[in-house]
Amino acid sequence: MNQRVLVRDVNDTGDALTRPRFFRDLIQLTKPMILLTCLIMTGAGLWMSPVIPSIATVLLAMVGTGLAVGGANALNMYWERDVDRLMQRTRKRPLPGERLSPGAALTLGLLMGAASFPILWMGTNPLTAALSTFAIASYVLVYTPMKKRSPLALFVGAIPGAMPALIGWTAATESIGLPGLVLFGIVMLWQLPHFIAIGLYRQEEYGRAGFKIVPIVCGAQVARRQTALYTAALVVTSALLVPLGVAGMVYLAFALAVGAWLFFLSLRMLNDGPDNKGARRYFFATLAYLPVIVIGLFVDSAFSAFLA
Repeated sequence: MNQRVLVRDVNDTGDALTRPRFFRDLIQLTKPMILLTCLIMTGAGLWMSPVIPSIATVLLAMVGTGLAVGGANALNMYWERDVDRLMQRTRKRPLPGERLSPGAALTLGLLMGAASFPILWMGTNPLTAALSTFAIASYVLVYTPMKKRSPLALFVGAIPGAMPALIGWTAATESIGLPGLVLFGIVMLWQLPHFIAIGLYRQEEYGRAGFKIVPIVCGAQVARRQTALYTAALVVTSALLVPLGVAGMVYLAFALAVGAWLFFLSLRMLNDGPDNKGARRYFFATLAYLPVIVIGLFVDSAFSAFLA
């Protein structure tokens, strides 16, 4: 009798330990940090809009966008499960680590993607739902397979990657306005040097996985020059929100300060050695860029309200 109790207790303990890991792995399939960044930019689009959306619209826009982004990321992990085993930065993910089955990732991705459409259609508007669906399709069906065929995948992937910012704007305004497109452009331009930089300092891994990234196809020095060029374009584009009337001088100070910092780091990369330490430094600096931009928008809005 005591032996039977002991066996039951051990099994119960094992289940208790396994369940949290299972749910953590499901969450990891959605790429939580990318998901969080996308939701921050969706919130920025909602906040920047001249139309004050209802609380319901805000919540449903965030939930729908989160489901769309998380679903697309899960499908991306399903598609790339074999090459993920070849890269140090991805080999511990749930699928290459064999903690979840490919079917689990496929099911999760399809369910989340499918659920996002009616939520955005009914909770916001058809335009927002259509943009989200386009982002999922282009990310999963075009960008993901294209990564092993052409460095142009960098530009293709930046389009769905920047869509959450535009989704926030359209969810509030029900239209694609110039300020929404500029915010979309900021996120798109941010992605280009961000991913080139990680490709530089992890070039060997990407090559082993068969990805046709800019540093491998075009060479490291070309990639570094492109990083500086895209960073300069990013700084200029970020300033356009001011003449469009959706941001003020406080925001501009934030944008120019963080942009100048990135541009300085991109210029230092031009003299990088084979170790690509400058590219690594630049990559980690880009992680702070979008949060600083959004903080600048919030502080600018609060400052304007204080002066009113």
